[in-house]
Amino acid sequence: MSGPARVTHASTRAAVLDLVRAAGMISRVGLVNATGLTGGTISTVVRGLIDEGLVAETGHAESTGGKRRVMLQLNHFARYAVGVHLDDARITYVLTNLGGAVVARISRAGAGTDDQAAVVARVAREADALIDSVGVERDRILGLGLVAARPAEHHEFGRALERATGLPVVLDHDATAAAIGEHWSGGVGATSTFAALFMGTGIGAGVVLGGTTYRGPSGHTGEIGHACLDIDGPRCWCGARGCLEVLAGPAAVVEQARADRALTRAAGLVGGRTRAATPVAADFAAISRAARQGNTRAVALLERSARYVAAAARTLANLLDLEVLVLTGPSFAIAGSVYLPVLRAELDSAFIARDAHPISVRLSPSAASAPAIGAAAIVLQSELVPRRQGLRLPEDLAAEEPPVFQVLR
Repeated sequence: MSGPARVTHASTRAAVLDLVRAAGMISRVGLVNATGLTGGTISTVVRGLIDEGLVAETGHAESTGGKRRVMLQLNHFARYAVGVHLDDARITYVLTNLGGAVVARISRAGAGTDDQAAVVARVAREADALIDSVGVERDRILGLGLVAARPAEHHEFGRALERATGLPVVLDHDATAAAIGEHWSGGVGATSTFAALFMGTGIGAGVVLGGTTYRGPSGHTGEIGHACLDIDGPRCWCGARGCLEVLAGPAAVVEQARADRALTRAAGLVGGRTRAATPVAADFAAISRAARQGNTRAVALLERSARYVAAAARTLANLLDLEVLVLTGPSFAIAGSVYLPVLRAELDSAFIARDAHPISVRLSPSAASAPAIGAAAIVLQSELVPRRQGLRLPEDLAAEEPPVFQVLR
């Protein structure tokens, strides 16, 4: 780390556990150096983690002339977590172990117009099937993370899901979860200041500053899809005009493609003039396939969208002095090959801090499932912090969260 991490007493256990996870193997002395805590405190915390089966002693470090240090590593199979990404078009489920590695994954069609009770029952049933497919005992499942574009609208859903699954449920924003998922998947390396630019049916950003997820007081950070890029532009559903999402999001790309009869035929668009969520996702995927196959009309539409996204990304990078920007989410998973070079070119030429340090723009290798991976990681984090009972919301997580993005340099 660049300096000792300051952690509160309540979060010491979780911070130490995450350091062990991030390091792979580390000694007690290494933990003292990384956290700034006393040797006695570290010994007490480590003893408790070993007693719980979360951490194991594994061999010794090479001798440096004195007593060889005992090394510690995470017991990856001591606990598991379920992550669910609830999107209009798809519902993605992952089961991760304590180290954040995905051990099972499934993706199913979105909820469509089904009522809440039916969706709760379905998600509970599919989450149970995911757990059963691996044969993990239920008492080793820490909980279920549920992430969506507007988590505030899913409070009752989360409570009902707790009752249906018997698992603690944590709610969060899908873009924030995507950033956490990229960290836990190793997609951002050793950096501690980065953003995950998320594009599913909408556009958002998850932000990590100085190693800590930034959520704001209500969990509504990173709404870059509602950055204004044209003050006289079309009206967005949020009430403003000229938002990035209404100008260049997947629904806007599909609407423009549907107005082009030649492209509609060539891409085999299925949605007609409707803006329903599932046809938008299917048609955006069809446009992306047409672009990969060399259809110049499809390429032009996506590149136009990419220029708008790049302008918004540049603003985000300049405001936060980012080191890494990761493109993630289901829409980047299928169209990232078009968007990535456009964003790289924009930030290479117009990032304000480019003379001080470069910004790395990457396409996530797990773009389609990063929010679900992050949802599971949030459970791993929050369940291992001393906590209150009941459904936890983004604002609760912001208050509870230790600086868990530990970086060992």
